[in-house]
Amino acid sequence: MRNLFALLLFSSIFFCFGQHQDKVDFIKGDIYVSPVPLAKEIKGGVVYRFDVLQNVDSVFLDAKNMTFSKVELDGEITNFIQTEHTISIHKKFKKGQSHKLVIEYLAKPKQTVYFLGWEDDIDGNEQVWTQGQGKYTSHWLPSFDDMNEKVVFDLAVQASKKYNVMANGKLVLIPLESDDNPVWLFNMEKPMSSYLLAFAIGNYSKQELVSSSGIPIENYYYAQDSTRVEPTYRYTKQIFDFLEEEIGVPYPWKNYKQIPVRDFLYAGMENTGATIFSDGYVIDSTAFVDKNYVNVNAHELAHQWFGNLVTEKDGNHHWLHEGFATYYAYLTEKNIFGDDHFYWKLFEMAKELQKISEEGQGQALVDPKASSATFYEKGAWALVLLKEEVGQKAFEKGVSAYLNKHQYKNVTINDFFTEIEAASGQKLDVFRTKWLDSKEFPIKDVETFLKTNNPSIRKFYEIKDDQLDLKKWLKAQYPVEFKGALIDEFEKEILAQGLMPLLIQDSNLKIRQKGIQLINKVAITDQEIVEKLLYDESYITQELVLYKLWSSFPESQKAYLDATKGVIGLPNKNVRLLWLLLAVATNGYEGQNTTKYFTELSSYTSPEYGWEIRMSAFQYLREIGFTDEGLNNLIRGTNHHSWQFKKFSRNLADQLLEDEDYKTRIQKLAEKLNKEDSRYMNTKLK
Repeated sequence: MRNLFALLLFSSIFFCFGQHQDKVDFIKGDIYVSPVPLAKEIKGGVVYRFDVLQNVDSVFLDAKNMTFSKVELDGEITNFIQTEHTISIHKKFKKGQSHKLVIEYLAKPKQTVYFLGWEDDIDGNEQVWTQGQGKYTSHWLPSFDDMNEKVVFDLAVQASKKYNVMANGKLVLIPLESDDNPVWLFNMEKPMSSYLLAFAIGNYSKQELVSSSGIPIENYYYAQDSTRVEPTYRYTKQIFDFLEEEIGVPYPWKNYKQIPVRDFLYAGMENTGATIFSDGYVIDSTAFVDKNYVNVNAHELAHQWFGNLVTEKDGNHHWLHEGFATYYAYLTEKNIFGDDHFYWKLFEMAKELQKISEEGQGQALVDPKASSATFYEKGAWALVLLKEEVGQKAFEKGVSAYLNKHQYKNVTINDFFTEIEAASGQKLDVFRTKWLDSKEFPIKDVETFLKTNNPSIRKFYEIKDDQLDLKKWLKAQYPVEFKGALIDEFEKEILAQGLMPLLIQDSNLKIRQKGIQLINKVAITDQEIVEKLLYDESYITQELVLYKLWSSFPESQKAYLDATKGVIGLPNKNVRLLWLLLAVATNGYEGQNTTKYFTELSSYTSPEYGWEIRMSAFQYLREIGFTDEGLNNLIRGTNHHSWQFKKFSRNLADQLLEDEDYKTRIQKLAEKLNKEDSRYMNTKLK
């Protein structure tokens, strides 16, 4: 480590950017990290250079749960004070001076760095990846829990040669094949907030594209997913080119990477130049219609401008990140899928926001504690109506001026509106009061906009207030989104009029899918029609149809299982998991394989699989019974890093503990596990 760390000390790349703090401005950070996966530790070092803006008697960094082996200021060992969360150096720092701070450390991150697959026996299953999310990089790097400190970072990562390493910036030191534990050195030229630092380690291949403006795009994938590359990353170049043109400001970083990882906490995260996203979006062509990466792809890429190039000053201005990324992602989908897709998506957002507002749960966009629906969806709607208010030309001019004026800096909502008002020549106080300060959702303005801009939405509002001939309108030549909205709005009437057969024979897959969802039990007269949907090009439809046919026609259960035996489904294995449950539950179906099928279903609760797969497997086992293996995996799941899966596992475990037999079994199993794995269960078993 010493020699490798010395490399950083002597090969720093000089710079001219920095973002001011109150009295000290950190300019450059050269980082070295060497993950120790089995110990879940990070051995690291960092060289910071900073300028003193005003006389000050201390400098501190956020650093959680770290041990420091060296702290050196300007080439000399210096004293420091450490707490659980910070490291600080007390010294008379004089205005106008520049300093170099060197720190070597060992971190034991409780969050932000995740080590997966290192304790199982599956070769190639190993991953390490980070998730900073606002202010948590200080769990693996002495850094800044403050978006306002922008630094030019270079990152060196050491890992076994059997793995690939991805991180922010351009790879400038290519590992030698002869080196068993090479260092990957990534260079950044422009400053960013430290929460946007990221790296990922694992077994990957990559697809290489180039944008029309010449920016290299690297799309990573697992080797076994080579046939899924095209549907997963479909439209990526078009998305990139569209956003550059639509935003009107060149992509601000050297290159762009997209890296799927297992058990990610969210859909995706817009680290500077390197989006990490859930491998639940790695799909085949059939799955594209059910769950694709297009919106997430566009949303995270839009953040490279809105969030990364310009960064909110604090949470009061969070709309400048999420509202803008959501808005530009929807514009991107409009470019790809057309006007009807765009306006009906806005319609669906408006329905959700109106409901929230009518229930008294509306929130202001300037509320730092607002919900995702407010920041993302209401925020996007605010931009739609702002463009309508000032006109497209003024809106685009203002956005471009805002980004160019404040690039690599921190921004407020006032900064944005200053540029929009200058570009439009309008005062926007009334607009801001209605859309940003008010908790209410301006549904009348929204409905007027939608009716004006989309004929099928205008027709939908008209027929809602008229004598409705559902059969007529469901057969009419209107967009699929129009029919889908009718089905959602008039579900009871459709059921009462017996129109489900009309839906399941519709030419559009999405309408057929909605039709089958409305059917509880398939009528004998519809059996043949529904059976054809077992082969629909949608894994969601196949899952729905398999279950409804199986439960409606016991005499044909074996035939339905035979027809779907080889189907896996979405990345969460939705069809296969249901198939295994039904195969076990079907009397006389391949009796010699019942145990094998039950064992396979139980095996999907293992940590080697993503949490979405595990969650479905647990739900099905709740119906037919848990093996000890399944219970062990559930106990471990109660301490999972994904809050969604942890909450699910704890709720399910609490239910099982109400059964005395399960309670006894769980207690015996928990006693054999280590304290960390059994921590939650021990609190419940006292």
